[in-house]
Amino acid sequence: MKTILYIIIATLFIVAACQKNEPSSTTLNFDNTGNQNEDNKDWLIPIAEVRDGGPGKDGIPALSDINFINVEETTYLLDNDLVLGFADGEDVRAYPHPILDWHEIINDDTENHSLAVIYCPLTGTGIGWDRVINEQITTFGVSGLLYNSNIIPYDRLSDSNWSQLLLKSVNGELAGTIPKTYNLIETTWKTWKEMFPSTKVVSRSTGYNRSYLSYPYGDYKTSKNLIFPVSNLDNRRHEKERVLAVIINEKAAAFTFENATTTFKLVNHIFEETKLAVVKNTNANLILAFNRVLTDGTLLNFEVIQNELPTILLDEEGTKWDVFGRGISGPRKGQNLEPIQQMMGYWFSFATFYPEITLY
Repeated sequence: MKTILYIIIATLFIVAACQKNEPSSTTLNFDNTGNQNEDNKDWLIPIAEVRDGGPGKDGIPALSDINFINVEETTYLLDNDLVLGFADGEDVRAYPHPILDWHEIINDDTENHSLAVIYCPLTGTGIGWDRVINEQITTFGVSGLLYNSNIIPYDRLSDSNWSQLLLKSVNGELAGTIPKTYNLIETTWKTWKEMFPSTKVVSRSTGYNRSYLSYPYGDYKTSKNLIFPVSNLDNRRHEKERVLAVIINEKAAAFTFENATTTFKLVNHIFEETKLAVVKNTNANLILAFNRVLTDGTLLNFEVIQNELPTILLDEEGTKWDVFGRGISGPRKGQNLEPIQQMMGYWFSFATFYPEITLY
């Protein structure tokens, strides 16, 4: 029955996509067995493991020209709905899962950034990519292809295909190119709006007819079952458990909510010779990793600040830091902690792409 449900959902995506014109682009060639033809060589990932997800190229339409609303106008989100958050100075924006579940990519522009929010509902992973490639601004679309159940975006500048979780282009003119990334904060709508009451929120007025009040994949979030096969499974955690993955030097470490209390807990770790401060709180639905070493080599010792979100850390010099790693008061006000590549997602996804993943 679940297989039938997923087929129906994929069909609905295809039908719904026809309700608005999409950018025209070529599609990768598949034969009638679903396997790629010889025309599609030059992949940096095993071609036999690149799968057609069903809706086809742009069958799941990425969003551009976004309409934003304020907190008071945001009536379609429940407190426990997840959002991905980004900040460009005082311009703070929320990209809700209920929108991303249906569109997967949002191309957005802030004053200082051309941002693509890349989200995969099958792996639960979301991250921001810079849309400036080779000094030209592009947009990203949904190719309709999957690798290890994870989204393969394509850029409309070169029509190259990218792997979200490998964090690089894996096919086409830009194969091997690594995108500049922006960490997005994933938490509940309740926590986000309390931290940033003046946040902008993506509106349901997207130009598409979608049921944003319903989740399109049935019981997928809680079931152990996957829709598409993957190359590696690790039974140390439930497949769909949400964890934070830190990715350094093409290696990953995962941090769970386990042992987190209703107050923030801070633990220092060293991963790939990087000194980390990891903060987590189950009640706030937040796990964040911070770099303790500044660009000048200074090693900071942090203590966690309770009940002052978005302020979250205090160092021994007296500087307070917020959830984005920005110094907001004290001697280092205006400085930023060195970013660490990280994203939330389902445990199985990180264990699949990084089989030697370290689990804390």
